[in-house]
Amino acid sequence: MLPRLHRPLAALLPVLFLGLAACGGDDGARPTDIEGPQGFDAVEIAGDQGVQPEVTWKGQMEAGKLEVKTLVEGEGDPVAKGDSVSTNLWIGNGFSKTEAYTTYGDEGGGAQPIAVDEEELAPIFVKALEGQTKGSRVAVVGSATEAFGENGQPALGIGDGDTVLLIADLMADPKPVKPKRVPASQLPKVVEKGGVVKRLSFQGLKEPAADGDLLRSVVKRGTGAVVTEDMTVTANYLGHVYGAKKPFDESFSKEPVPFSLQEVVKGWTYGLSGVKVGSRVLLQIPPELGYGAQEKENIPANSTLYFVVDIISAE
Repeated sequence: MLPRLHRPLAALLPVLFLGLAACGGDDGARPTDIEGPQGFDAVEIAGDQGVQPEVTWKGQMEAGKLEVKTLVEGEGDPVAKGDSVSTNLWIGNGFSKTEAYTTYGDEGGGAQPIAVDEEELAPIFVKALEGQTKGSRVAVVGSATEAFGENGQPALGIGDGDTVLLIADLMADPKPVKPKRVPASQLPKVVEKGGVVKRLSFQGLKEPAADGDLLRSVVKRGTGAVVTEDMTVTANYLGHVYGAKKPFDESFSKEPVPFSLQEVVKGWTYGLSGVKVGSRVLLQIPPELGYGAQEKENIPANSTLYFVVDIISAE
């Protein structure tokens, strides 16, 4: 499990990208058969930016062309075409007055990086993101066909005759964290067999505090280029949590893995930046720079992550 940013439910990809499957027929009542409140008049939206919104439906929503309302204006940089912005999403079906999808909460997966690309994003997402400032909460209403295309979004239970409410929280860029350099003795020992990294040993080390620092030890210094946060790095790695009998993932017995430092947990982004290619690095990553409260396979919620990383190349 390379420590990439966690993707949410499997429905995310068909939501974001076009070329969706056709929607099945439905002989029931459609939004066009009713006279409900128009657009934003059909809902009340409450709650703080970055937190699951509280949506109260006043009736079945009627809507046509996409309408945008900035509920909270952020103070960050504006989002332009081609930019990527970490975003929390809430999608509701305005006809059934139900939640169709969310990235909030324990099961939602958390904020996701979304690149503003008009050729790949469904129109409703482009409308919500482009031109907005980071730190904003934006709502968009419209018909399903205007939001997703002529078929609606059947993967979310949104038919072509339904209406859609999207709430998007454009998360502010986190402040960069500088890793604290420590001697290798303050981090787990790398255990090798036949020259291959097998695990980390925590013998003699205290259990880490949940609010601990990002720690780094360069146990072997390379002579290559200096890694920067915008690079794609190819590396071998092994990841462990404190007290576990075995790693939760590793690549030393397989093949080196390429990854963008913009698409991994921030502990990797900040922890590997500034290190030269050819180095071996030990990292201690606190939960807030890892997976936070998300529980993943073999990784309990709020875990401090430990990695040994061999940086092979970067470009």
